[in-house]
Amino acid sequence: MPLKIGIDAGGSLIKIAYYYEGSLHVKLFSNHMKKQVINWLPSTNTSIYLTGGGSRELQNDLPTSAIVIDEFTAVCKGTNYLLQQEKETLLEKYILVSIGTGTSYFLVSRNNFTRLFGSGIGGGIFMGLGYLLSGKSDYNELVQLSQIGNHKNSDVLVNDIYTSTESPLERNLTAANFGKVQQANEATSADYLASLTQLIGESTILLASQAAMANQTDKIVFTGSTLSYNKPLKKVLSEFQAMLPYEPIFLDNGPYVGAIGAFLS
Repeated sequence: MPLKIGIDAGGSLIKIAYYYEGSLHVKLFSNHMKKQVINWLPSTNTSIYLTGGGSRELQNDLPTSAIVIDEFTAVCKGTNYLLQQEKETLLEKYILVSIGTGTSYFLVSRNNFTRLFGSGIGGGIFMGLGYLLSGKSDYNELVQLSQIGNHKNSDVLVNDIYTSTESPLERNLTAANFGKVQQANEATSADYLASLTQLIGESTILLASQAAMANQTDKIVFTGSTLSYNKPLKKVLSEFQAMLPYEPIFLDNGPYVGAIGAFLS
């Protein structure tokens, strides 16, 4: 039987998934490493399934034929599959939030999906503004800075506004992302990265929770490469459950749902 390989060629990363000897295997490459990807691929007895924005370009570069799968179909199919494999559940209905370079929001059921809308707030803004704020261009370094920073040093909180009067809102909520930057404070680049993560997480959960309420579900599944080893972002996405009716679900292989869905198609 041919080895089936799924490749998700995204805006920043190339994700690969395949089954070998009964186990799921995944690999990750930067999207400027196409030559390494092609060299890694087995030359015989292999079926290749491509998805993502860079799939057509990669297809033209491959020495063998490959089938291109619709990206949204692959992402939703891969997510349903991982929910069964990792969580041992198949949800009747949920909101899927795929955080890649940008972010897509889907309503997914067992046999159907609808893309609801998208947002430009995702991994692209994390890398781009992260570089402007810190001078760092490595994803892992930016995540590490975010983890040691304190967003309260650069964000204006409700507590900063209602200093001596009763607040109508939870005092630890953000009133203005980066609202203290223009002040003469001692915020560090790590604090700015923490604020950036806060901005991305707050904006994402606000949109996702509204989508969930509009579609009568409280289950929100978060996937995408921007969640890879990104504990700070996962924390922000999880910390509003006392205020909003949602249950966040994270998948171990969530960054690879597109590649997984591609070879399952």
